[in-house]
Amino acid sequence: MVSAEKRQLEFADRLREVRAAAGFGTGKDFAERLGWQPSKVSRIENGRTLPSDADVADWLRAADVPAADAHLVRDELRDIRLARDRWRVQLRDGHAERQRQEAAVEREVARIVSVEFFVVPGLVQVADYARHLFAQAAGMHETPSDLDSALAERIRRQAVLYDSAKTVEILVGESALRYPICPPVIMRAQADRLAALLDLRHVRIGVVPLDVELPTITMHGYTILDDTVIVEVNHTELTVTDADDVALYERITADLWRAALEGDRVRTLLENIRR
Repeated sequence: MVSAEKRQLEFADRLREVRAAAGFGTGKDFAERLGWQPSKVSRIENGRTLPSDADVADWLRAADVPAADAHLVRDELRDIRLARDRWRVQLRDGHAERQRQEAAVEREVARIVSVEFFVVPGLVQVADYARHLFAQAAGMHETPSDLDSALAERIRRQAVLYDSAKTVEILVGESALRYPICPPVIMRAQADRLAALLDLRHVRIGVVPLDVELPTITMHGYTILDDTVIVEVNHTELTVTDADDVALYERITADLWRAALEGDRVRTLLENIRR
């Protein structure tokens, strides 16, 4: 049986061939035709991002693919997504490879926004906190536990925080800093880590306090990578690229920032949490 990963790479090759056959010599040219960022076309053609059905429909329309052929391509995409998206498939060899894949995508994008209310986002986790989460995830999904290698890859991912060419936004709920998913000493270290990152000029960190009246709600955490939204739920991961849906997440994020504490007010809150 062909793996979901191989099918995704083959599908990426097929879309690249469609683009070239339509007379677009580079992904940048095609991105201009679609009104997308070039990084999005690059991620799709390199097999790093599986496009949504709407993206593929736009891709095939821009390349003037006949309707009957386009229908077959979109059916193939749906089959690949069903095979790929379950966590049990993605994590069958452990978490390390997944961390490497995420790092590759994060290196390519210009803007990273991470919003979480139940756990501290991976990009700012201290090692012991991350170790606890990997162990819990492996148990929940009944997948192999590769704690040491997964942890090493997560720490390597965090190098993106120090790339001043990128914009990074970390928005976390106070609830994530108070839920005792780790021993108190680790939770205190995690609060210290966030406080230290406040000094990075190109990294924006906010904490939504528990006693603030929220102007909006979100039912789950999410990450925005340029013009793509990644949503992790218990059994799978969703990739959102439809422009209207992405705009919804941008509005939610903007509303949450208005309720968040920043700067010295975050320092004060973190110190209270440490105590």
